[in-house]
Amino acid sequence: MRMARPHRALAPPAVAEPRSGCSDPAPSDWAGDWRSFTLLWGFHVALMLVAAFLEPVPRAVIWMAMLMWMGGACLANARRCCRTHCHFTGPFLIVMAAAVAAYAGGLLDLGDQGWALLGDVALVGALCLWWASERVWGTFTGSRTRG
Repeated sequence: MRMARPHRALAPPAVAEPRSGCSDPAPSDWAGDWRSFTLLWGFHVALMLVAAFLEPVPRAVIWMAMLMWMGGACLANARRCCRTHCHFTGPFLIVMAAAVAAYAGGLLDLGDQGWALLGDVALVGALCLWWASERVWGTFTGSRTRG
């Protein structure tokens, strides 16, 4: 004889819980705190602006290092607190570092205004990714509140 299963009320679909470490994202968000933001990204952007006036080789070295640093900081912040835009800007900035290396090494032909183009694409691309991703998916991926 088979036992009947107890009747369960239909429940709403389960909402995915945030990844571990993402349940309370704001306190650990480096991009949300002006001090950590300045140290991790603002300072490095300022160095890139200063390096824009240097010769191509030191400019390339500084830009690659700063873009790698900022991309790595974004990826670490994405893992740390699930900040949505960091999932996109991290890889983008690392790809931009590779583009700088390719241009400086003569593998990427961007014409006479290559440095300006690279700088513009890095800046505008990162800002657009930041703005658009957080408008679509909210400030923190996996959180239940939209920012």
